[in-house]
Amino acid sequence: MSDTFDDFIKGLQNNIMDDTRAVYGEIVYQRWLKPLYAGALRNADGYGRIKGSCGDTMEMFLKFKNDKVKEASFQTDGCGPSMVCGSYAAEMSFGKTPDELLEITGEKVLEVLGGLPEKDRHCAYLAVNTLQEALNDYMKKQREINI
Repeated sequence: MSDTFDDFIKGLQNNIMDDTRAVYGEIVYQRWLKPLYAGALRNADGYGRIKGSCGDTMEMFLKFKNDKVKEASFQTDGCGPSMVCGSYAAEMSFGKTPDELLEITGEKVLEVLGGLPEKDRHCAYLAVNTLQEALNDYMKKQREINI
């Protein structure tokens, strides 16, 4: 009986994985399996936290060196697409100056991902808005240092 149940569960899991890959595409699927840049950064130079209209909360952490992003990470309590978008927004920030960070948009994240279903597109905008909030925090701190 145990083998039959285990086989059923494995088959069900495989169906879910196949369906996820079909709906979201290979890029999103692979990053969902192995999200990069997840977790908090201690002593971040810039920090942003936003709760989206969907109820997901995203946090973004930035560390700068020579006025360029040296490290970036994110955290979310949200769905898979939120996690993937946070991961890509963090990745896209590496090596960028503050001005270049402003060029990262939700549309650019969606383009890198190959798109998302309409119901999940807001996740890219949540990730980018949170990134921009972290940048804003960094810029405020820089102004305070220079006063």
